[in-house]
Amino acid sequence: VQLVESGGGSVQPGASLRLSCSSPAFSLADYAVAWFRQAPGKGREAISCISRAGDTSTFHVGSIQGRFTVYRDNAKNTVSLHLNTPRPEDTAIYYCAGKFARDRRPTYCPRGSDYPAWGQGTQVTVSS
Repeated sequence: VQLVESGGGSVQPGASLRLSCSSPAFSLADYAVAWFRQAPGKGREAISCISRAGDTSTFHVGSIQGRFTVYRDNAKNTVSLHLNTPRPEDTAIYYCAGKFARDRRPTYCPRGSDYPAWGQGTQVTVSS
């Protein structure tokens, strides 16, 4: 197991939720980490990436923009995704993914799905 997501579950619209990504195998401080999601019947879509330096790149525009925040806590070896005011259309399996980046500039954040390490995903269901 390379990456492990946690924090998923059922939540009412408007209630916030925090998902966490950790690794029993390596230090996430050496990795660029991104969050993706896949809704029922849809393809996987990228949400955001956080670089080693803590800079974030938002990949998804539209309804997500401004509502989801990615941040890292290197002391706890975690990268979190905060879902603020989730909506029913945010229902999906959420995945974190990582790419070793210690040999690259600190602000490096790969676009697309160029991430070798993945978690199993955590289900988020937004429903009243």
